[in-house]
Amino acid sequence: MKLSEGFLVGVTAIRTNKMRSLLTMLGIVIGVASVLAMIAVGDGAKTIVLQDADKLGGASQFSLWRGGWIKKKGQWVRNRSSEFLKYDDVVAIEAECPSVELVIPRIPRWGGVLVQAAGGAESRTGYNGVDSHFPIGMNWEVGRGRFFTETEFNDRKKVCVIGSELATELFGEDDPIGKQIKVARSADWEVKWEERERVMVRFTVVGVMQTRGRSLRFGWNLDNILFVPLTTAQERFTGNDHVTMFTIKAKHIDLIDKAQEEVKAVMRKQHRNQDDFFHIWVLNESMEQLNKISWVIKITLGSIAGFSLLVGGIGIMNMMLVSVTERTREIGLRKAIGAKRRDILFQFLVEAVVMCSVGGLLGIGLGIGAGYGMANIAVKIVKVVPEWPAVISTEWIVISVAFSALIGIIFGVYPAVKAAQLSPIEALRTE
Repeated sequence: MKLSEGFLVGVTAIRTNKMRSLLTMLGIVIGVASVLAMIAVGDGAKTIVLQDADKLGGASQFSLWRGGWIKKKGQWVRNRSSEFLKYDDVVAIEAECPSVELVIPRIPRWGGVLVQAAGGAESRTGYNGVDSHFPIGMNWEVGRGRFFTETEFNDRKKVCVIGSELATELFGEDDPIGKQIKVARSADWEVKWEERERVMVRFTVVGVMQTRGRSLRFGWNLDNILFVPLTTAQERFTGNDHVTMFTIKAKHIDLIDKAQEEVKAVMRKQHRNQDDFFHIWVLNESMEQLNKISWVIKITLGSIAGFSLLVGGIGIMNMMLVSVTERTREIGLRKAIGAKRRDILFQFLVEAVVMCSVGGLLGIGLGIGAGYGMANIAVKIVKVVPEWPAVISTEWIVISVAFSALIGIIFGVYPAVKAAQLSPIEALRTE
């Protein structure tokens, strides 16, 4: 029997008993659909996290910052070191660390700062004191106007670049380039209401950043902050030459560990052999944890689907055994006119494989639809993201079809062998 003939016989058998075949295939359909739907939603979550990492500059970076508290021997203790991060450290790291591509110094204030436009519009937001290389290091382009220059950075100019949402809040549809805003030196809770005008600093807007969105990890709205030269922030806001943190970009994601060791060596050289007054946070480590969690989820889902497919396979075998019993006279007739054992074996084996494969294909269609549906539900449940992508994995589609066919072979062998071993004389005597 040719493969095409066996396939047609299998399809005809399914069409003859549509309801029974559909109920038999239900385990296969549900198993495949559940796996694809959950993988689509899970990989969508992974995509969201990776996109969030790109908002913060990408997975090839790590951060170094000096906080008021520091972790030592597993416990958080007050940071009593007299050492502070400074811009000289940036120059030294870029000069002496071959694995480092770029260092972005930052003085961040993430909220509570009053910003006013000339027309009276105002917003409570935050600012970042950075250098002129910030757009390059963060892969974040300016949408309108420009970023401040290195000369403006060195000369401590009172210029700023604002986020797209902040630009809308302060200026509406008007072009903000060249206009002035006033920025409070301190957050609202750090200054008396009647003194707030006295602590305002005038800045000229030179650019508006492209829309970036909100950081899921930290909750910051990156489109609602403004950027000023770090030197200006030191002179006008903090009153010292300290830098709060460095965002350090390695030349390649595989060089992050090496870059960390190089940076620590430079910091020891710069700060009297001390390297315990700052923290290092590595974004890539979070990505590795995400991959581990993703694999655990996939293994768990695969196990659940395996049980579902096992039940479906048992159903297939049961139906095929019933089919052998019902078609005993047909088998006897086929053997009487010359069909060999291998032809009968092949016929019933192909029928089982076709049934499982059709179930797998139905499961794929149902799984893709369920994946998109669950993604839409996830957006409504997790309201911090505007869109939850459903990532349909071609790899898992192929695995699902192949595994379904394998189930058909495994659970179709016994009924096929039983059919092939029937004696044609006894088969023809069966009523």
